[in-house]
Amino acid sequence: MKIVSWNVNGIRAVMRKGFPDSIMALEADILCIQETKAHPEQVDLKMGASGYEYEYWNSAERKGYSGVAMFSRVEPLAISRGIGHPVDDEGRVLTAEFDGFHLVTVYTPNAKDDLSRIPLRHEEWDPAFLGHCKELEKKKPVIFCGDLNVAHEPIDLKNDKANEGKKGYTIEEREGFSNFMKAGFIDTFRYLHTEEEKYSWWSFRAGARARNVGWRLDYFCISDPLKKRLKSAELHNQIMGSDHCPVEIDIDI
Repeated sequence: MKIVSWNVNGIRAVMRKGFPDSIMALEADILCIQETKAHPEQVDLKMGASGYEYEYWNSAERKGYSGVAMFSRVEPLAISRGIGHPVDDEGRVLTAEFDGFHLVTVYTPNAKDDLSRIPLRHEEWDPAFLGHCKELEKKKPVIFCGDLNVAHEPIDLKNDKANEGKKGYTIEEREGFSNFMKAGFIDTFRYLHTEEEKYSWWSFRAGARARNVGWRLDYFCISDPLKKRLKSAELHNQIMGSDHCPVEIDIDI
């Protein structure tokens, strides 16, 4: 099964930048997107005509903000929205149960430039989301994907020294990600590409993408029992349309 995740930074905006063609070229069985910035009735996607018969959204109550969605060729057994956290109204988590696994797509809250959301991230969100995934794991293995808004290690961003302590690379955010690894989850890209410097997000400023001055903020993480089934993990940095690129895993399920 091939699963793709992409922070599109506005589904209506990326629709004008070749989104349907890019998605069809990836040939995913399941597509997870983050930062939809829309409600389903605001978008004419027609994904069903492309084989994605099953479509699910968790949109933010605030219009034009946040939001996640999932499009699948395979019908899930169940769908749930949120994790029972106060920011569930921002539409940040969508969970699907399939025969052999749970799939969770997440758009983790940004710490903000002034780091004002670090307490939310470190003390509330990261522990709550980890708890959600571990609870699911009691029933079936878990795959979670999305924009986690953190570069975990120095290899995961171009200028690590210059960005120490800034949003996305604070001690607290990195520790939050490390806690997933300590809990037994596998960072699929780093598991298969131990030394590769490749990124999934670039600032719109100063030609950062053309110079490949980027960060790896988008992940697929899997329960440890699934690692033997993992065939590939890729970052499609040649695909344009957003400040993020699609990320993908191919896994035997």
